[in-house]
Order: sequence, then C-alpha cells, then structure tokens
Amino acid sequence: MNKETKKTKAYYASRVQDEWNRLVKDPFHQLEFNMTKWFLKQYLPSKGLVLDAGGGPGRYTIDLARMGLDVVLLDLMQEHLEFAKKEIQKAGISKRVKETVEGSITDLSHFKNSSFDAVLCLGGPICHVHPQSERAKAVKELIRVAKSNAPIFVSAMSKYGVLLATPEGWPQEVGNKQYFDDLIATGNDYHFGHTGFCHFFTSTELRKVLTSRNTEFVLMAGLEGFNSDRQTSNKFAEKYPVAWKNWLKINDRMCTDPFVIDASGHMLIIVRKK
Repeated sequence: MNKETKKTKAYYASRVQDEWNRLVKDPFHQLEFNMTKWFLKQYLPSKGLVLDAGGGPGRYTIDLARMGLDVVLLDLMQEHLEFAKKEIQKAGISKRVKETVEGSITDLSHFKNSSFDAVLCLGGPICHVHPQSERAKAVKELIRVAKSNAPIFVSAMSKYGVLLATPEGWPQEVGNKQYFDDLIATGNDYHFGHTGFCHFFTSTELRKVLTSRNTEFVLMAGLEGFNSDRQTSNKFAEKYPVAWKNWLKINDRMCTDPFVIDASGHMLIIVRKK
C-alpha cells in the first residue's frame, strides 16, 4: 500500500457518517446524487448483478437494490462496509446485497472475468488512486469484471471544476505557489481535505483512460452543471425555490455540453464493454 492510499484511508476513516450524508445533505450535493441516479436508470439493465466498486457506506448500493438489482459492494474502508451493513439491514434489502468486500479498485481478483451485468465506480474513488499507472490498472480491472455489452459508470472530480470553486473554498492553497503550480500541472492534490490525496481529471483525460479497444464510449456528463459554488447554490435554492427548479431543468439540458462537463465538480463517463 503506497503512501497516497494510506493518506486516503486515514482521511475517510474519520468521515464515515459525513460520507453517508454527503450526497443528500443540501441542494448542491443532491445535484451529483440525483443526476447520477437519472443516468443509472437510463442505462442500467432491468435485472442482473451489479458491482458498486468504491461504493463507500452504500448509498448507491441501497438504491440499486431498491430498483430490483442484485449488488456486490466493494470498498477500501472496513469502516464504510460496517456502516453500510447496518444501513442495508435498516433498508430491508439484505437479500439483494449479495456480498460486501473489503478491497481496492486496483485489484478485483476476488471476482472472475465477466462477472457483472453492470459496473459502477461513483463519487470519485479513481481520483484517490496514485500514480497514473495504478489508475490505468483500476480501469482495466473494472472492465475485466464486466460482462460483454455491460455498462460501466465512472465518476471523477474535475480539475477545472475545483479551480472554479477556488474563490470559495481554496484560497489557502492558491497562497502556496508550489502546491498550486503542482495542481495545475499534474492534477494531483497531496493535501486533499488537508490529509488525503486526490487526482483531479479533465474530461479529455477521463475519456482517454476509459475508452479503449475493449470499450465503446456512450456519453459524458457534468453532474453539478454550472454550480461550482456550493454556498451560492444552496442560498439560491433556499431563497428562490421556483427558480431553482427551473435552474435544475437547465442543468439537465446542458449537462452533456463539453464546457459544462469540465466546469462541473464531478463528471460522469459511461462506456460499454465490447
């Protein structure tokens, strides 16, 4: 286990409840969750076995099970899996969750080739993998375990999206010239959340990584759309609820525009295994 993975584990070990709440805690974060679920409903098979790789405390696993799909949840953090088991039990969908597995997306040897009818890697687990060769290995594994013609969904944090959010949340980092220069040049953030590691993607890089001779490109989308500023978005939603609903419809229409994909905090790519 390299130092970047150790940093990631240390970061998330203390944030299990926060990670469970993250996708639903306010209108801004619900953008990522709701947009992702919309695309899942459009492209997932109606039945079958799905791998939720890097699925954390199980938000998507529970939704998938409620849709009538069978699910295997894999995550790097035992703390996430223990929390997920309790939430799965509360949700009453234990029969649909076939297995919870502690492991890394870079090594899915627990699973045979062509095991799954769909593969998910959502919320940015691939961003916490270092170096680039290991990210390529993770993608190869996600493709390997998918059946022929199965959809593969991967979302990642956006390099340009985080730069757009800088005036709100990153002024200290910009003040550190070497740190910020490294982020611009490589997309790597060795101080993610002050203690973790994250690689921020451009849409061009993410598409290049996921598109290979073994996959067919389906689409890319920006999940938060134009809403890079969390505080402004939440104030907008609270003060102008009717306008917010209209704004969400604009987001829906524009989410696959190339500019919006890169401007968004998270971007989603869907490919299909050949």
